[in-house]
Amino acid sequence: MEYFFIIAYTVPMEERFLPIGIQDFEKLRKGGYVYVDKTKYVYELARLSTPFFLSRPRRFGKSLLLSTFEAFFLGKKELFEGLYIS
Repeated sequence: MEYFFIIAYTVPMEERFLPIGIQDFEKLRKGGYVYVDKTKYVYELARLSTPFFLSRPRRFGKSLLLSTFEAFFLGKKELFEGLYIS
């Protein structure tokens, strides 16, 4: 799997914030936080027909990843504007 990251901004540079403690994808995207686009991997994982296990240490973004999956499967397309998965 190749690495491909895009830093996605929804507001001008001087108004961006680091998402310290933000675990909700919708809040992160609508709140003007810096987001490193990993939606390519969300799409690839969603297409897999086999189960996978998320074994990552604490504070490695598991809750944000699940929140991203939730938005993806609920069809919240406006949250993905400007990202790989759009």
